[in-house]
Amino acid sequence: MSYSLEDLLKASAETLGRGTMGSTYKAVMESGFIVTVKRLKDASYPRLNEFRRHMDLLGKLRHPHLVPLRAYFQAKEERLLVYDYFPNGSLFSLIHGSRTSGGGKPLHWTSCLKIAEDLASGVLYIHQNHGLTHGNLKSSNVLLGSDFESCLTDYGLTLFRDPDSLEEPSATTLFYRAPECRDLRKPTTQQADVYSFGVLLLELLTGKTPFQDLVQEHGSDIPRWVRSVREEETESGDDPASGNEASEEKLQALLNIAMACVSIAAENRPTMREVLRMIRDARAEAQVSSNSSDHSPGRWSDTVQSLPREEHLSI
Repeated sequence: MSYSLEDLLKASAETLGRGTMGSTYKAVMESGFIVTVKRLKDASYPRLNEFRRHMDLLGKLRHPHLVPLRAYFQAKEERLLVYDYFPNGSLFSLIHGSRTSGGGKPLHWTSCLKIAEDLASGVLYIHQNHGLTHGNLKSSNVLLGSDFESCLTDYGLTLFRDPDSLEEPSATTLFYRAPECRDLRKPTTQQADVYSFGVLLLELLTGKTPFQDLVQEHGSDIPRWVRSVREEETESGDDPASGNEASEEKLQALLNIAMACVSIAAENRPTMREVLRMIRDARAEAQVSSNSSDHSPGRWSDTVQSLPREEHLSI
């Protein structure tokens, strides 16, 4: 599908979200074609040549778990990035629904493993390309594809944040970030992506948005905290884990991965390749022990079907 800047500017726009890097819109063109448009907040940083070079690099990235960048436009004081539109919403919405308080429902461990593998493979792919980083990994930057696979968006954009900007990130964005990168003047690192991945994994396991520093608050007691949250769900009649020995083993495997990722010292964190291997090992053991599919009956599929669905559009 080809379209011009004029077609894009004529499109009807609906705001999907606003963040530290800019605003995101659902753009419906006169032809009916739908795209997602990100309007960068700072259209003057970095310089045009560096901006184009980086856009060309990001535009070449293709992976089943990345939302592809399809085009970009630079015009006067405007910088627009165009992505495929994903009508099934974000991972944040899957976990938290319409709640703005950040409280949600822990996902079953089978769902956690599937989502974790999707995301780890996507982040590893980014890391393998020219030393890139995602830089802003959080549940609202994970979109759900046509088969409800998890796909990363907003990757590689931290280069466009002016280090002299005085704007502070929101509390949730801040606490996904590794301690060594919370000063936004410091560049993001691949080790910092691993930390953010660990925080995201804890969000999957607890349904809790990181409004505070989870590592500082709970420290080595994070596994106990995760179990207490999941037990509360069990007592409320909404069991996120079946409570048997196999489930406990898988929960422990996920906790071990998350705890390794959120090590305070960056050099103690595993690489994304090691994280992906640990997740795949845990999934393989789960499939052998339960002889079941990726989707635990009545869990992952029920969660998905409970989401508001728009008519699916192939892009």
